[in-house]
Amino acid sequence: MNAKDSHQLQRLRASDYRRLRWKNDGGWTTEIALHEDTAGLLWRVSIATIERDGPFSHFPGIDRVLMLLDGSGIELDIDALPAQRLSRRFAQVAFPGEAAVDCRLLAGPTRDFNVMTRRGAIRAEVHARPLVDAMLLHGAPGDTWLVHVHAGAVTAERGGERLDAALGDTLRIDFGADAAQRTILTGAGEVVLVRLGSTDVSAPSSIPDSLPP
Repeated sequence: MNAKDSHQLQRLRASDYRRLRWKNDGGWTTEIALHEDTAGLLWRVSIATIERDGPFSHFPGIDRVLMLLDGSGIELDIDALPAQRLSRRFAQVAFPGEAAVDCRLLAGPTRDFNVMTRRGAIRAEVHARPLVDAMLLHGAPGDTWLVHVHAGAVTAERGGERLDAALGDTLRIDFGADAAQRTILTGAGEVVLVRLGSTDVSAPSSIPDSLPP
């Protein structure tokens, strides 16, 4: 992405997402956004529809975050660790992509937000938030925010640009050299926010701020 592109908001329409059937026939992946470089996958954000019990695919060198969006939930056996149960909406779990993971549905299919990042190259933060008043997003140079509209509708404003996103759409916001220029989100509903950025563990968390009404 060049410097000019880094100043632009992008709307990723739900109708343009790529939908793929799993190799084990246990569900679907709806790919929202993907970034690769010469070394392969850098990050991917998608929604998984899990239709039946079964193992997850292996992704060596990839860190994963899974968040429950809809459905009664799932239980994951991750290597030899105690079972991880996601039964509350927006509950999430992080695990390495090379782990042996077996999934059990608690009561019927689920939809789950899925974030994958290359270990040592990108760090992901995933938040789910209601959007009632204005919300402020900020980031360091090189950060990317994805704002997925889970319910309602959202408008983003940054540097004189304005974009609207409907239910199911996702807004992509890239922070280049102008990282000090913040993005304001307005609307009503619920959003899933993904910050993709530095692997520096000393970097502050980028939890979005709510602006006073």
